[in-house]
Amino acid sequence: MTQIDKSKPVMVTGATGYVAGWLVKKLLDEGLTVHAAVRDPDNKNKTAHLLEVADKSTGDIKFFKSDLLIDGSYAEAMKGCELIYHTASPFTSSVENPKEDLIEPAQSGTRNVLEQANKTESVKRVVVTSSCAAIYGDNIDLEQTTNGVFTEEIWNTTSSIKHQPYSYSKLLAEKEAWKINEQQSRWDLIVINPSLVLGPALNPHTNTSESFSILIQMTDGTFKSGVPDIGMGVVDVRDLGDIHYNAGFTPESHGRHIASGHNSGLLEIAKIIKSRFGDAYKISDKALPKWLLMIVGPMVNKTLTRKYIHRNVNQPFKADNTKSIQSLGASYRPLEETLTDSVQQLIDIDLK
Repeated sequence: MTQIDKSKPVMVTGATGYVAGWLVKKLLDEGLTVHAAVRDPDNKNKTAHLLEVADKSTGDIKFFKSDLLIDGSYAEAMKGCELIYHTASPFTSSVENPKEDLIEPAQSGTRNVLEQANKTESVKRVVVTSSCAAIYGDNIDLEQTTNGVFTEEIWNTTSSIKHQPYSYSKLLAEKEAWKINEQQSRWDLIVINPSLVLGPALNPHTNTSESFSILIQMTDGTFKSGVPDIGMGVVDVRDLGDIHYNAGFTPESHGRHIASGHNSGLLEIAKIIKSRFGDAYKISDKALPKWLLMIVGPMVNKTLTRKYIHRNVNQPFKADNTKSIQSLGASYRPLEETLTDSVQQLIDIDLK
C-alpha cells in the first residue's frame, strides 16, 4: 500500500498532451502542485490552456524543460515528487522508420523517466500510460484468449517491427517499465492500458492525437462509400484523466488496468456520428466488403496491409474493464456523449 502526500508536487511527462491535459486539470482542481515536464515551456500555444486551468483552480503548475530522449532531463522536474505520471509517448500509425520514430522513443523515454525515479529518493509511485496495444496486436488474437475476452494477464505476442509497429512499441515500452520496476523496491508501478481515446481536447487547436485523425476521416468524406468493420475499444479522454488520478492516489492499486469504456468499432462509431450529424457530413453507415478492402486498402493507405485487413476487419474487440471499475473507481460515460462532444469540437474549430 502506497500513500501519496498531496502536499508534495506531482510530475507529469508530456503535460501538454491530449490525455495528460485532463489529468493535469484534475490534479489542479484537487489543489495539487503539478510539475509539468514539456519539451518547450516557452511555447504559449501549448501551455496557455493549462495556465488558464491553473488560474481557475486551487492548484499550481510549474513548467520544466524535458526531453524523452535525453538522459537526466527529468531530474529537476522530479525533485521532491512522490508521484510520477509518465504519459508522454509517440502515437502515430504513419511512420517512415518504425524503429527510429516509434520503438526507440517509446523505450528510451520510459527508461529515462524510470531510471530518474530510481535516482530520486522522494519517488514512491510511478503511473505509466501504456495501451491495450500492449495486450493485443490484432482483433483476431481474441480467438486465442481463454474466455474470448482481453484481460490484464494477456500480452501482445503478434506484433513486430514489420506488422503493427505502433503496438509493438507499446509492448516493448511497457515491458521496459516492468523490468526497471522489478529491479528496485522503493517505488511501485501502476500501468493504465487505454483503448482508442476519444473525447474533446482541452487544447483543440494543437491537438495532434492520432485518434482525432479517425474522427476527421469520419467527417471529411473518406468513408462516404462505406466503413471498414473493425472492432475496437473506446474510452473518453475525460474518464481516462480521472482513472489516472485515482491510480496515483488509491493506496492499494497495483498492476495493469484496462481502461476501455466500450467494446465498439468503426462501424458503430460511424452510425452514431451519422445519426447525430448526418446532415453536416457525408458519412456512410454501411460496412465495406472485406474483399474490396483487400484490393483497394493497400493502395489507399499503406498501413492497411492485406495482413492487417485479414486479421482485423469483421473481427470484434472485447476487453474486460472490471479491474479499472473495481480498483480505480472508473466510471465510463456513454459512447454517444463522447462522440457527440468530439465531433462538435471539430465543428466549432472549423467555424472559428
